[in-house]
Amino acid sequence: MNITELTDAEIRALADPLWSELVGFSNEGKYGEFVGKFSRSFALAMNQVVVNHQFANSELARNLAEGADFLGTIRRGEHVTVLYRQRSTRKPGEWLGRLVLGYEDGEVRIFAASIF
Repeated sequence: MNITELTDAEIRALADPLWSELVGFSNEGKYGEFVGKFSRSFALAMNQVVVNHQFANSELARNLAEGADFLGTIRRGEHVTVLYRQRSTRKPGEWLGRLVLGYEDGEVRIFAASIF
């Protein structure tokens, strides 16, 4: 099955818990858990030293507010991008959260995740 064939509600039911987990693991600096649902290719592309440094030194990555606002989805190829409005508990303002999902070996996996 292609994830792009799911409705927005079905995609959101998959994406919201994944985004919430990423926020929690980021705040706690738990790199191993943070990458737990990543696709193989995304996990291999992540440089553990760089990401651990980011967790240790990024005020934003360690202070994300719970309860991001769902903004919508974008479908492309075999992946869907889910967009969130993300806030920080320490920094004023709003950030765009991006979560790219698809299937790998029959399971929904994270193919990209970022905050802008």
